Amino acid sequence: MKEFAKKYLDLLTGEFAGINLTRIESPEDFYNKQILDSVMPMTESKVFRNALETTKLVVDVGFGGGFPILPLAFKNPDVKFIGMEARAKKAQVVQSIANSLGLTNATLKHQRLDFVDFDVDTVITFKAVGKVIDFLPMIRTDKTVYVFFYKGPNFYELEDIEELLEKNWELIEEKSYDVPGTEGRVLLGFKNRKVLRGTLVTEKIIKFSSLL
Repeated sequence: MKEFAKKYLDLLTGEFAGINLTRIESPEDFYNKQILDSVMPMTESKVFRNALETTKLVVDVGFGGGFPILPLAFKNPDVKFIGMEARAKKAQVVQSIANSLGLTNATLKHQRLDFVDFDVDTVITFKAVGKVIDFLPMIRTDKTVYVFFYKGPNFYELEDIEELLEKNWELIEEKSYDVPGTEGRVLLGFKNRKVLRGTLVTEKIIKFSSLL
C-alpha cells in the first residue's frame, strides 16, 4: 500500500495538481487519512468484507479525489468498482488516475445517484458526503443493497437515523475504530428491508446494469 500511496500522491500533486483533488500533501498524512482510511473497513468489519464477497460489486458515490474507491479497488482486484460523481471533469480525471495506477477493475462515471435504479445486488459506499438521511432515500432498487457510510466520531451528535430504521432500512454494522492521524472513524452499514422506489419519476431513471 505504501508504494501505491506514493504513486497516487505523485499523480495528485504532479500531473493533476491543478484539479485540486486533495489538500493533503504530506506523504504520511495522505497515507493515513486517504489510503488507510479508505481500506480499513476491510480489516475492521467482517460485515463489510462479507458484503464485498457476496456481491463482487461496489458503487462509490461522490468519490471526489478517488476515495475510497481507488484504494479499495487496489486491495480487491477480483471485485468490480463503479464510481458515480456529479461533476464530469472530476470523473474524467479520476478515471485517468485509475488508468495510470493500473486499476482495470475501477470505472468512474459522471452520474447522479438519484437517477439510477439498482437492478443488481451491490455494495454502495459513501465517504465525506452529506447526511445519511439525505442519501439513503435516494436509493432505488428491488434487489439487495448494502450501504456503508464512513463517518466521523461525532456522528451521533450531528445525525439521527431512527426514522430510516423504522421504515426501509436495517442497521447491519456500527463499528468505531482508530485511524492513525485522525480523530477516528465510525463505519455504518445498512441493508434495505424492502423494495425502494426512490424519489424521481420513472422516465428519468436508468438501469444500473447499463453502466456495467
